[in-house]
This record gives sequence, structure tokens and C-alpha cells, in this order.
Amino acid sequence: MANYKRPKPMAVKDVKEADEIVRRMRDEIAETKEGYRESSLKIHGWICAKCGREFDRSNLNFLTVHHKDGNHNNNPPDGSNWENLCIFCHDDEHTRSELGNYLSKK
Repeated sequence: MANYKRPKPMAVKDVKEADEIVRRMRDEIAETKEGYRESSLKIHGWICAKCGREFDRSNLNFLTVHHKDGNHNNNPPDGSNWENLCIFCHDDEHTRSELGNYLSKK
């Protein structure tokens, strides 16, 4: 800790600029996410690819888009990296490898 130097406080102008950058990034992420979600729902339908549960407007929020390769920035327009999964199957998909890793260490 002897070498630690306290950073200088940012000028108000810098804070405003940083806030603007963060706002733009959040907007861009939200647009991208909404864009591929809507595309995936159109391409793959309102059904879970794993369990086959069907969804309607009242429960569509429980249907998520899973990126098969794990890369949320890989959003090809043909939907080849997406599959629509209900929240339960999506959770299972992501915890499956964690459980496998845990069990292989025993």
C-alpha cells in the first residue's frame, strides 16, 4: 500500500462525458438484445427448443434466447447461433457444464 496514489477526482466535464458513454453503451446493448430476441422469436417461433413448451403473449417473457456458442455478440441474421429456451431449460443449459465440471473433479 505504500506505493498507492489516490487518483485525482474527475472534473465535472469528464463525469458528464463518462455518463454519456455509459448511457450510449447501455442503449446499444439493449437495442442489440431486443433486436436478436425479436428476430429469434420470428425465426424459431414461440416454443422452447428443449422441452417443447409453447408460449403466448401472457407468458412470452419466460422464453429466452440462448446463444449456442456462448458468444452474445455472435448474432447471424439467419438465427443459426440462437435457440429459444424457456427460463427453466436455459438455466439447465448453463448449469449443466458447471455440474459436469464439479462431478469430474471428485
